Amino acid sequence: MTANAKQYCDELYARVVKRNANEPEFHQSVQEVLESLVAVLDKHPEYIELGIMERIAEPERQIIFRVPWADDTGRIQVNRGFRVQFSSAIGPYKGGLRFHPSVNVGIIKFLGFEQIFKNSLTGLPIGGGKGGSDFDPKGKSDAEVMRFCQSFMTELYRHIGQDIDVPAGDIGVGGREIGFLFGQYKRIGNTYEAGVLTGKGLTYGGSLVRTQATGYGLVYFMDEMLKAKGMSFAGKNVLVSGSGNVAIYATDKVHQLGGKVVAMSDSNGYVYDANGINLATIKQIKEVERRRISEYVKLHPTAEYHVGWEGIWTIPCDIALPCATQNEINEKDAETLVKNGCKAVGEGANMPTTLEGTRVFLERGVLFGPAKAANAGGVATSALEMSQNSMRLAWTFEEVDAKLKTIMVNIYKNASMAAEEYGHKDNLVVGANIAGFIKVAEAMRAQGLV
Repeated sequence: MTANAKQYCDELYARVVKRNANEPEFHQSVQEVLESLVAVLDKHPEYIELGIMERIAEPERQIIFRVPWADDTGRIQVNRGFRVQFSSAIGPYKGGLRFHPSVNVGIIKFLGFEQIFKNSLTGLPIGGGKGGSDFDPKGKSDAEVMRFCQSFMTELYRHIGQDIDVPAGDIGVGGREIGFLFGQYKRIGNTYEAGVLTGKGLTYGGSLVRTQATGYGLVYFMDEMLKAKGMSFAGKNVLVSGSGNVAIYATDKVHQLGGKVVAMSDSNGYVYDANGINLATIKQIKEVERRRISEYVKLHPTAEYHVGWEGIWTIPCDIALPCATQNEINEKDAETLVKNGCKAVGEGANMPTTLEGTRVFLERGVLFGPAKAANAGGVATSALEMSQNSMRLAWTFEEVDAKLKTIMVNIYKNASMAAEEYGHKDNLVVGANIAGFIKVAEAMRAQGLV
């Protein structure tokens, strides 16, 4: 390995940090990818000469806009909307919308940058993008959420389309929000363009399995990784952080495969149930009543509730599936998990482990499924939804689920092969970054300097 590729990556990272000040999550995601690509750039110096990574690290387009709306008292509220269209090298921009008070341009850029490689790994023709707003749907009435979504789409509609940019849901954006967004897009555009948004309801172009896809896909990926080492979920104690869509359906699939999820969390705290989490109760609390996870112990008094979600990583387990948010597992948490016997970690959320935490897992021999590979099932099934919309067909649950499983198995195999080819056997962080990058890089080389 020459010093040139390493020096190039270090210098490019410094320029990215300088150009994108006060965006630590974006810096973190770029750093991880650049560290993974040194061996590739050393072997293929033409990627350096063509400025492939300089171009990938700079979004093709960034859109920031005002979102005014009226609350139920008639008071005017103003939020900020974002859409970062990062890369269209292999297909239309594709990535979710996040509605959460923490949203800022740096968060959206980190998510959009990760989406480039994640979408590439699916093997489907979709580019990378992300969007959202600092609007908080928690505590808002359906009417307030509708008015916000209609205002948000009144600006966003001019920047999206089924062959341009296809948003979906993310934190704070579920079926309710997608429905309101789609209705406004249809109203403004005077066209039934079903492929413009994914995660739609089944009555108007949505796909079966899309609700379950990210959680199911995570477990399919992890199951394949475990099988490669002669292991399985059967009889294993599993921690799942979060209690939203990804966490719920990851838990569902773990239970189907014979594992036992013993803890889940929300932003206030976590519940520990040694008998195994009762998923029906979690669904009722979170999906129907939209209440806090602390309600769980009222129905299951032998379970424990603890204030502060961070403590979930102190519970001994065989497998950990962080499914809540970015950087929820730090170096100390990783050390604790390893000390308590954790053998495998799969990232259901986007970048839920810090770089330091990731290094702990890799150095200690913990099987580690990085987010851009392990949680790609959601966007993969979104792309399958787009395919059904284009063909004006609706596949069965079994058909979509089978396609999802095949995609996740192939992502594992491709990431594993790439890691081994470039001298990083069993390091799926490096393998996923390399496999995702090469497809995008080759597309960019073919298309010229654009």
